[in-house]
Amino acid sequence: MKKTILLSSLAFLLLVGFQPASYVEATQDTIAQIPGYAKWGQLAMKRTKDKYPKAKIVDYQHLGKQEAPILTTEKFRFWLKEGDKEFGVDVTIHFYKESEAVKEVKLEEIKRKTNKHR
Repeated sequence: MKKTILLSSLAFLLLVGFQPASYVEATQDTIAQIPGYAKWGQLAMKRTKDKYPKAKIVDYQHLGKQEAPILTTEKFRFWLKEGDKEFGVDVTIHFYKESEAVKEVKLEEIKRKTNKHR
């Protein structure tokens, strides 16, 4: 009887609760690779898709973070393509540092600079 309980417990630990160290380390490495601005990047992408539902986002860039005593600002740039038109959108998110409550999200369409040869 004791042998059956011991074997059952061991099987349970192996199947459910015991993870090899390499798995745990890989999971921790993956979590560590998620940038701090990811949450704000998702919000910026959602707002961009809401404003330009027919456009496809072809590229993006995190432009930076500015911290002040009360407000923090995250800035992103998205490149969109809609039909033959390709354009950029700068997204600026202002949020309260302590609560992370969003104060304002601004979207500004920008034109791609072209080099014209004379």
